[in-house]
Amino acid sequence: METLTPIRWLVLGLALAGAAMPAIAVPAFAHEHDRHHRGGHGHAEGREHRHASHDEVRRAVERGEIRPLAELLTMIRDKLPGEITSVEIERDDGRWIYEFHVVDKRGRLFEVYVDPLSGDIRETREK
Repeated sequence: METLTPIRWLVLGLALAGAAMPAIAVPAFAHEHDRHHRGGHGHAEGREHRHASHDEVRRAVERGEIRPLAELLTMIRDKLPGEITSVEIERDDGRWIYEFHVVDKRGRLFEVYVDPLSGDIRETREK
C-alpha cells in the first residue's frame, strides 16, 4: 500500500472537506494577501484583483458561477506541474480565478491560474 505524503494528506483533506461543504473552498493566506496588495503578485498593473470572502465564494458556488474546490481538483490534478502547497480564489477584473501554488520535484514554485468553471489552466508562472 502506498504511503501518503503530508501534501497528499492535505490534498485529500481539502477534497473531502470541499465535497461536504463548498464554502470551505477558500483558505485564506494573510501573508500572500499582503504581498499581493503590495505589488508582489505579478498581475498586470491597473487591474483590480482581490481575495474573496468565504460567503462570496459559497454564494458563487450556489449560483453556479464557480465549481467547488473538490470538483476542480479532480479535474486538474494531473495537469499541474507538481504538488499543491496552497490555493486561493480571487476576483480579477470582476472574474473569478483559482490560484494554485505548486512545487515541482526540483523544488521550483509555480503559480497556476485556473478557470473556476471549465478547469482550464489560463496561465502558469514560475516564481
